[in-house]
Amino acid sequence: MSGNSFGLLYCVTSFGESHGPAYGGVVDGCPPGMALAAADIQRELDRRKPGSSRHVTQRRETDAIEILSGVYEGKTTGTAIGFLIRNEDQRSKDYSAIAEKFRPGHADYTYTQKYGFRDARGGGRASARETVIRVAAGAIAKKWLGERYGVKVRGYLAQLGRTPIPFQSWDAVDQNPFFAPNAAVVAQLEKQVDELRESGDSCGARVNVVASGVPVGWGEPVYGRLDADIAGAMMGINAVKGVEIGAGFGAIAQKGSEHGDEMTPKGFASNNNGGVLGGISSGQDITVSIALKPTSSIRLPRRTIDRRGKPTTVETTGRHDPCVGIRATPIAEAMLACVLMDHALRHRAQCGDVEPPVSFR
Repeated sequence: MSGNSFGLLYCVTSFGESHGPAYGGVVDGCPPGMALAAADIQRELDRRKPGSSRHVTQRRETDAIEILSGVYEGKTTGTAIGFLIRNEDQRSKDYSAIAEKFRPGHADYTYTQKYGFRDARGGGRASARETVIRVAAGAIAKKWLGERYGVKVRGYLAQLGRTPIPFQSWDAVDQNPFFAPNAAVVAQLEKQVDELRESGDSCGARVNVVASGVPVGWGEPVYGRLDADIAGAMMGINAVKGVEIGAGFGAIAQKGSEHGDEMTPKGFASNNNGGVLGGISSGQDITVSIALKPTSSIRLPRRTIDRRGKPTTVETTGRHDPCVGIRATPIAEAMLACVLMDHALRHRAQCGDVEPPVSFR
């Protein structure tokens, strides 16, 4: 299977399956000399890990990271950073009843058609558990971006099912299991998810991510556009079905006089373009929004076919998130951080000594 790596200068490779012994990752391209310890990465992994509240899958994983290479005496060496995260709570028997059936909305059918057979244990390589590697890689990128350029990458849950969540404060985001930026709506979200779980159904979500402090100039004007790479990275997250940058689809209803971000000597008057102009960062906040589909693994009976093409029904038991968007915020942050670090390194390689002729006062 190809397609296990992403990024050019900051390249991330992952391996492993949901119910195999472990997931592993290799980060290539991190510059040398940055202080890095397992604790720096573990903080981000703990935000994503399962079993953190009653509202997500009750699979119990510590997600403890083991750094195997690329760090010496507490600092990155510039060589490949290899790490391992062991699976500790596999229950493959949960999937024995559906091994011969294709779950609607899952990759079961497409995997089988492509490879001839599939790992039915929790989706195998298609499992969202693979994102643990992306979050680890994103933690390294976040640290380097913050220390080198002052870039800060943060995200939050903006909508759960049909319930929009008004943004109130960044302080609230890590104070609740939903990454909701508004403490007043948490009780309503809890009730909504409890009802979903009891009914055996699921819902979708919207997650917003913002990168502040991004310098002007990252990205390429044609094939290496920053916004294109961000969109591709976000679409590569399990269950993501839509990506907006800046005004996104809202731009359809705007006029040119509304959408175009006017400039003054002190800066831009608006940010409808989401911090990217012509594929290159403008120095404004990078704003991204992703839409995640409802969890496909639900207890309700669904029509499908088996491996012989015969009609049947399937009910997915086991431990599943009633809304995959609840734990998606750290994943979306990680993917944005990885893309930004890749472009920071690419810009530094080609244009590191360029002196811009003009800048905002």
